[in-house]
Amino acid sequence: MSELKELADKMIAFRNERDWKQFHTPKDLAIGLLLEAGEVAEHFHWKNEAEIKEHIVSHKEEIGDELADVLYYLLLMAHDFDIDLVEAAKKKI
Repeated sequence: MSELKELADKMIAFRNERDWKQFHTPKDLAIGLLLEAGEVAEHFHWKNEAEIKEHIVSHKEEIGDELADVLYYLLLMAHDFDIDLVEAAKKKI
């Protein structure tokens, strides 16, 4: 089993334990994904290249947390829509 599949399974179990599926409509998952991607973008908004480089180093954990949130939504959507993200990415490239 791939690490991505294992991670997705853990995230699905996490969601199911909390009975959150009822709130995870396609619309709400897509909005959640956009909101989390926006939180990633906030780290770089209004910064020049030098400031961005410094910010990445000094805020690496926080940026990683936001990227993990984006991944969470991607994996939930892929699971719920029965889409193999790895295969989709391979087809795309």
